[in-house]
Amino acid sequence: MKTDQVLLRGRILSFTAEPKGPEDRTAYRYIEDGAILLGGGLIRATGSYDQLSRQAPAVPVVDHRPHLLMPGFIDTHIHYPQVQVIASWGAQLLDWLNSYTFPEETRFADPAHAEVMAEWLMGQLCAQGTTTAVAYASVHEASVEAFFSAAARRDMRMITGKVMMDRNAPEALRDTPQSGYDASKRLIARWHGKGRAGYAITPRFAITSSPEQLEMAGALVAEHPDCHVQTHLSENRDEIAYTLSLYPEAPDYLGVYERYGLLGPKTLLGHSIHLEPREIDLLAATGAKPVFCPTSNLFLGSGLFDDAGLRARGICNAVATDVGAGTSYSMLQTLNEAYKVLQLQGQKLHPLRAFHWITRGNAVALGLEDRIGTLEPGTEADIVVLDASATEPMALRMARAQTLSEELFVLQMLGDERAVAETYVSGVPQKRGAARVRQPELHPA
Repeated sequence: MKTDQVLLRGRILSFTAEPKGPEDRTAYRYIEDGAILLGGGLIRATGSYDQLSRQAPAVPVVDHRPHLLMPGFIDTHIHYPQVQVIASWGAQLLDWLNSYTFPEETRFADPAHAEVMAEWLMGQLCAQGTTTAVAYASVHEASVEAFFSAAARRDMRMITGKVMMDRNAPEALRDTPQSGYDASKRLIARWHGKGRAGYAITPRFAITSSPEQLEMAGALVAEHPDCHVQTHLSENRDEIAYTLSLYPEAPDYLGVYERYGLLGPKTLLGHSIHLEPREIDLLAATGAKPVFCPTSNLFLGSGLFDDAGLRARGICNAVATDVGAGTSYSMLQTLNEAYKVLQLQGQKLHPLRAFHWITRGNAVALGLEDRIGTLEPGTEADIVVLDASATEPMALRMARAQTLSEELFVLQMLGDERAVAETYVSGVPQKRGAARVRQPELHPA
């Protein structure tokens, strides 16, 4: 248990609701000279620096001024076995899987390789300001063990699961319905709810799982309703056609998952681009969450995610990098491309909603807003420190910025790892940037 306290000083921004528009000041809390009191891995208090420094006069201060302190970013869909095939040229979804993804994922049968890649990924996420991710491992139990172990060493809140995949994949990547079920049960017992680890039941997608395996996945969901479920849906039209040829009795692609009891509020459905009206009705009825992966959708030429259309039906959309088809680990760059995808459809992503989305918004999609995604007292001390003048083009633009929204938009469009001055995970700095640490000044009584 971490007990050391520290006071972070800087400009504080945290959301209490989804902003309804670019001028909705009721949805967030902004403090120009603010402070966050950390202790025991939790946020103990958030308020003005003057107030908190008097309440905790003996606590060391880390001065991040003039930077912006926000909740750590949350990535809701990333493939950790694909970190070495990011930026692989020239294919659409099914060809990309067969040419790049599947050969790469066979390497994760080696525990030593899985450990090296997991440790690297944790460091990269922290460098980007991402403090929680929902990740696909490979079919191998060792890959899940390596991922959770690497996360535990940093005390990061991470959600992952062993991919279940028993057909239409190389033999080295196939399990069976029974072995996939048994391995998932073992991993859930070992990791789920231990520390900050959460398990996601993970049938890769309908193409690579037989009906028997999806039935076993549904059994896992019924037995472990507190676990998340992650899979893919309607990313590519060829994928949809192939799925329906494998499941001719299904009314549509989402109907496959519906039949096997995989849909509910804890279900994350990567992509969800080419949806039929019945599927949209089903998403609204079950509370399952589409996950928008803009850089991946553009890279593979998959299509344009209809954020506004789904939101109009009361559906809660998450947003994510989808590395390795996604082209950046940065949630800032993910917002950049999300803005453009929505622009092409006449939809707007204003900066307040964008930063709500990658903090509290994704936490709501995961059902974890009581633990992460805000700077409320009692939540976990995952914090990102942002410098909107980190590069010369950003600094030049910021010289003309006059509002908080303008600053956020500079970060959204021009920001990347360089704009992340520091990342705190459970109250511990991960980048050890240029913040000034000083011992407290004692205030007179």
